[in-house]
Amino acid sequence: MIEITDLSKVFHKDGAEVRVLRDISLIINKGEFVSIMAPSGMGKSTLLNILGCLDRPTGGTYVLDGVPVHGMDDDELSRIRNEKIGFVFQSFHLLPRMTARENVILPLIYSEGDVDMEARADEVLNAVGLADRTNHLPRELSGGQQQRVAIARALINKPRIILADEPTGNLDSASGEDVMRIFRELHAEGTTLVVVTHDMEVALLAERMIRMKDGGISSDQPTDAGMKEAAR
Repeated sequence: MIEITDLSKVFHKDGAEVRVLRDISLIINKGEFVSIMAPSGMGKSTLLNILGCLDRPTGGTYVLDGVPVHGMDDDELSRIRNEKIGFVFQSFHLLPRMTARENVILPLIYSEGDVDMEARADEVLNAVGLADRTNHLPRELSGGQQQRVAIARALINKPRIILADEPTGNLDSASGEDVMRIFRELHAEGTTLVVVTHDMEVALLAERMIRMKDGGISSDQPTDAGMKEAAR
């Protein structure tokens, strides 16, 4: 599903070169649930942005679902994002004047498929437990409900992979548990999940945990959850 080889990312700031990612090689198979664990400033969000085709690497290769994407132009990357990837962010990124349904529909506006957008939006909102909140504005929803709207939006195009950047970071513990329960259900249905987090409890819910340090991978191991899954 995801294969990166010798991936690097360098930023230039005030005439200085800042190497954020250092020669990372990594394979994530279809249907895996992987967490990327690191403190702030270690490159995990930069890596996620590259995996999500929101940014390009400085060096190395990236193959997504059998397609080399590291050399694509902006239009090609946009098409890949819309067809294959769903994003969930820490800050929800909901438009404040749009209802839950309208926020969820947004990715479909750029889709070429012929689909009943409202029916599909209601379907995914129901899947995340928000069937009774479709016409509510973000300010009328709790933080946990807003994040579930964001998850529904990520699911609207039936993506092959979900990328989540600190998805529980702005939530209380109960709401965070609800979000991770939804992710575990998606994993059980075969969705590939990559969750970036600095929270060890969240990271251990994945079946595989990758630790980053100083822009590289320091460890890549199955979690207890992953070993139990493998033993079934």
